[in-house]
Amino acid sequence: MCNLYRLRSAAAEVAHTFDAEADEGANYDEEVYPGYNGLVVVDGRVRAMTWGFPRPMKGRNGQPIKPKAVTNAREDKLHTWFWRDSFERRRCLIPVTAWAEPQGEDGRMTRTWYAPAGEGVFAIGGIWRRSDEWGDVYSMVMVDSSPQMADVHDRMPVILRREDWTRWTGASADEAFGLCRTWPGELAVDATDQPWVARRGAAAPRLI
Repeated sequence: MCNLYRLRSAAAEVAHTFDAEADEGANYDEEVYPGYNGLVVVDGRVRAMTWGFPRPMKGRNGQPIKPKAVTNAREDKLHTWFWRDSFERRRCLIPVTAWAEPQGEDGRMTRTWYAPAGEGVFAIGGIWRRSDEWGDVYSMVMVDSSPQMADVHDRMPVILRREDWTRWTGASADEAFGLCRTWPGELAVDATDQPWVARRGAAAPRLI
Protein backbone atom coordinates (compact mmCIF):
# COMPACT_ATOMS: atom_id res chain seq x y z
CA MET A 1 0.00 0.00 0.00
CA CYS A 2 1.11 3.57 -0.61
CA ASN A 3 2.38 5.42 2.47
CA LEU A 4 4.39 8.12 0.72
CA TYR A 5 3.78 10.27 -2.33
CA ARG A 6 4.92 13.64 -3.60
CA LEU A 7 3.45 16.63 -5.40
CA ARG A 8 6.09 18.80 -7.01
CA SER A 9 3.81 21.48 -8.40
CA ALA A 10 2.64 24.78 -7.01
CA ALA A 11 -0.99 25.05 -5.99
CA ALA A 12 -1.66 27.51 -8.81
CA GLU A 13 -0.38 24.96 -11.34
CA VAL A 14 -2.55 22.26 -9.79
CA ALA A 15 -5.59 24.55 -9.91
CA HIS A 16 -4.94 25.26 -13.59
CA THR A 17 -4.49 21.57 -14.42
CA PHE A 18 -7.74 20.61 -12.71
CA ASP A 19 -9.69 23.71 -13.81
CA ALA A 20 -10.30 24.55 -10.16
CA GLU A 21 -9.72 27.35 -7.67
CA ALA A 22 -7.04 27.13 -4.97
CA ASP A 23 -7.92 27.91 -1.36
CA GLU A 24 -5.76 30.59 0.19
CA GLY A 25 -3.97 30.35 3.53
CA ALA A 26 -3.68 26.55 3.70
CA ASN A 27 -0.42 24.58 3.73
CA TYR A 28 0.61 21.24 2.30
CA ASP A 29 3.69 19.05 2.11
CA GLU A 30 5.67 18.33 -1.03
CA GLU A 31 6.34 14.82 0.26
CA VAL A 32 3.23 13.50 1.96
CA TYR A 33 3.27 10.84 4.70
CA PRO A 34 0.35 9.46 6.75
CA GLY A 35 -1.01 12.27 8.91
CA TYR A 36 0.58 15.02 6.78
CA ASN A 37 -1.28 17.63 4.73
CA GLY A 38 -1.80 17.05 1.02
CA LEU A 39 -3.87 18.71 -1.68
CA VAL A 40 -7.17 17.34 -2.92
CA VAL A 41 -9.65 18.61 -5.49
CA VAL A 42 -13.21 18.76 -4.15
CA ASP A 43 -16.17 20.59 -5.72
CA GLY A 44 -13.97 22.66 -8.00
CA ARG A 45 -11.59 23.71 -5.21
CA VAL A 46 -8.01 22.74 -4.47
CA ARG A 47 -7.90 22.20 -0.71
CA ALA A 48 -5.46 20.97 1.91
CA MET A 49 -6.58 18.01 4.04
CA THR A 50 -4.91 15.47 6.32
CA TRP A 51 -3.93 12.22 4.61
CA GLY A 52 -5.55 9.31 6.43
CA PHE A 53 -8.91 8.46 7.98
CA PRO A 54 -8.49 8.24 11.79
CA ARG A 55 -9.04 4.75 13.14
CA PRO A 56 -9.57 4.66 16.93
CA MET A 57 -6.84 2.77 18.76
CA LYS A 58 -6.43 1.46 22.32
CA GLY A 59 -3.35 0.83 24.42
CA ARG A 60 -2.41 -2.32 26.29
CA ASN A 61 -4.69 -1.43 29.18
CA GLY A 62 -7.61 -0.50 26.98
CA GLN A 63 -7.07 3.25 27.23
CA PRO A 64 -7.59 5.38 24.07
CA ILE A 65 -4.35 6.35 22.31
CA LYS A 66 -3.53 8.37 19.20
CA PRO A 67 -5.65 7.23 16.23
CA LYS A 68 -4.01 5.48 13.29
CA ALA A 69 -4.07 7.28 9.93
CA VAL A 70 -5.58 4.85 7.40
CA THR A 71 -4.32 6.18 4.10
CA ASN A 72 -5.46 3.47 1.69
CA ALA A 73 -8.90 2.04 0.91
CA ARG A 74 -8.91 -1.28 -0.98
CA GLU A 75 -11.53 -1.30 -3.72
CA ASP A 76 -12.91 -4.62 -2.44
CA LYS A 77 -13.56 -2.96 0.95
CA LEU A 78 -15.27 0.21 -0.29
CA HIS A 79 -18.73 -1.11 0.56
CA THR A 80 -17.83 -1.85 4.19
CA TRP A 81 -18.92 0.43 7.03
CA PHE A 82 -15.58 2.24 7.37
CA TRP A 83 -15.52 3.50 3.76
CA ARG A 84 -19.03 3.15 2.33
CA ASP A 85 -20.53 6.57 3.11
CA SER A 86 -17.45 8.44 1.88
CA PHE A 87 -17.24 6.43 -1.34
CA GLU A 88 -20.90 6.93 -2.10
CA ARG A 89 -21.05 10.63 -1.23
CA ARG A 90 -17.58 12.21 -1.04
CA ARG A 91 -15.14 11.24 -3.77
CA CYS A 92 -12.21 13.51 -4.61
CA LEU A 93 -9.18 13.78 -6.87
CA ILE A 94 -5.69 13.59 -5.36
CA PRO A 95 -3.04 15.46 -7.42
CA VAL A 96 0.23 13.51 -7.43
CA THR A 97 3.53 13.55 -9.35
CA ALA A 98 4.75 10.15 -8.05
CA TRP A 99 4.16 7.64 -5.29
CA ALA A 100 6.76 5.51 -3.54
CA GLU A 101 7.07 1.92 -2.36
CA PRO A 102 9.82 0.40 -0.19
CA GLN A 103 12.17 -2.00 -1.93
CA GLY A 104 14.97 -4.18 -0.59
CA GLU A 105 15.84 -6.01 2.59
CA ASP A 106 14.28 -5.18 5.96
CA GLY A 107 16.24 -2.42 7.64
CA ARG A 108 17.86 -1.41 4.34
CA MET A 109 14.83 -0.56 2.25
CA THR A 110 15.02 2.26 -0.27
CA ARG A 111 12.42 4.33 -2.08
CA THR A 112 11.22 3.39 -5.54
CA TRP A 113 9.00 5.99 -7.17
CA TYR A 114 6.25 5.29 -9.69
CA ALA A 115 4.20 7.47 -12.04
CA PRO A 116 2.39 7.05 -15.35
CA ALA A 117 5.01 7.45 -18.08
CA GLY A 118 4.97 10.84 -19.79
CA GLU A 119 2.68 12.47 -17.22
CA GLY A 120 3.31 15.49 -15.02
CA VAL A 121 0.64 15.90 -12.36
CA PHE A 122 -1.88 13.06 -12.49
CA ALA A 123 -4.99 12.21 -10.47
CA ILE A 124 -5.47 9.36 -8.02
CA GLY A 125 -9.00 8.43 -7.05
CA GLY A 126 -9.71 9.42 -3.46
CA ILE A 127 -12.46 9.70 -0.87
CA TRP A 128 -12.78 12.15 2.01
CA ARG A 129 -14.79 12.98 5.11
CA ARG A 130 -14.85 15.23 8.14
CA SER A 131 -13.35 13.95 11.37
CA ASP A 132 -13.40 15.14 14.97
CA GLU A 133 -9.73 14.31 15.37
CA TRP A 134 -8.04 16.00 12.39
CA GLY A 135 -10.68 17.99 10.54
CA ASP A 136 -11.16 17.07 6.88
CA VAL A 137 -9.26 13.90 5.91
CA TYR A 138 -8.80 11.83 2.74
CA SER A 139 -7.66 8.39 1.63
CA MET A 140 -6.50 6.82 -1.64
CA VAL A 141 -8.38 3.99 -3.33
CA MET A 142 -6.19 0.99 -4.15
CA VAL A 143 -6.45 -1.85 -6.69
CA ASP A 144 -4.30 -4.79 -7.82
CA SER A 145 -0.88 -3.63 -8.97
CA SER A 146 0.27 -3.70 -12.57
CA PRO A 147 2.74 -6.39 -13.68
CA GLN A 148 5.42 -3.72 -13.83
CA MET A 149 5.49 -3.34 -10.04
CA ALA A 150 3.99 -6.63 -8.85
CA ASP A 151 7.35 -7.81 -7.50
CA VAL A 152 7.44 -4.80 -5.16
CA HIS A 153 3.82 -4.61 -4.00
CA ASP A 154 0.54 -6.30 -4.91
CA ARG A 155 -1.48 -3.06 -4.69
CA MET A 156 -1.29 0.34 -6.41
CA PRO A 157 -3.42 3.52 -6.41
CA VAL A 158 -6.35 4.02 -8.79
CA ILE A 159 -4.92 6.29 -11.50
CA LEU A 160 -7.66 8.16 -13.34
CA ARG A 161 -7.51 9.23 -16.96
CA ARG A 162 -8.25 12.92 -17.45
CA GLU A 163 -11.52 12.13 -19.21
CA ASP A 164 -12.66 10.18 -16.13
CA TRP A 165 -12.04 12.90 -13.53
CA THR A 166 -15.59 14.25 -13.55
CA ARG A 167 -17.04 10.73 -13.66
CA TRP A 168 -15.12 9.83 -10.52
CA THR A 169 -16.38 12.84 -8.58
CA GLY A 170 -19.85 13.24 -10.02
CA ALA A 171 -21.20 9.90 -11.26
CA SER A 172 -23.04 7.28 -9.25
CA ALA A 173 -21.14 5.05 -6.86
CA ASP A 174 -21.67 2.10 -9.21
CA GLU A 175 -20.18 3.99 -12.15
CA ALA A 176 -17.27 5.24 -10.05
CA PHE A 177 -16.61 1.71 -8.85
CA GLY A 178 -16.15 0.71 -12.49
CA LEU A 179 -13.17 3.09 -12.62
CA CYS A 180 -11.39 1.16 -9.87
CA ARG A 181 -9.05 -0.73 -12.14
CA THR A 182 -5.37 -1.38 -12.58
CA TRP A 183 -3.52 1.19 -14.68
CA PRO A 184 -2.95 -0.43 -18.10
CA GLY A 185 -0.24 1.93 -19.32
CA GLU A 186 3.50 2.06 -18.83
CA LEU A 187 4.87 3.26 -15.50
CA ALA A 188 7.96 5.42 -15.13
CA VAL A 189 10.09 3.83 -12.39
CA ASP A 190 12.77 5.63 -10.38
CA ALA A 191 14.63 3.21 -8.09
CA THR A 192 16.64 5.41 -5.73
CA ASP A 193 19.17 4.73 -2.97
CA GLN A 194 17.32 7.05 -0.58
CA PRO A 195 16.48 5.24 2.68
CA TRP A 196 12.78 4.50 3.08
CA VAL A 197 12.71 5.50 6.74
CA ALA A 198 14.28 8.95 6.32
CA ARG A 199 10.91 10.65 6.73
CA ARG A 200 12.14 13.50 8.94
CA GLY A 201 14.03 14.86 5.99
CA ALA A 202 10.83 15.64 4.11
CA ALA A 203 10.45 18.99 2.43
CA ALA A 204 8.92 21.83 4.40
CA PRO A 205 5.22 22.53 3.89
CA ARG A 206 4.22 24.78 1.03
CA LEU A 207 1.72 27.58 1.34
CA ILE A 208 -1.18 27.91 -1.07
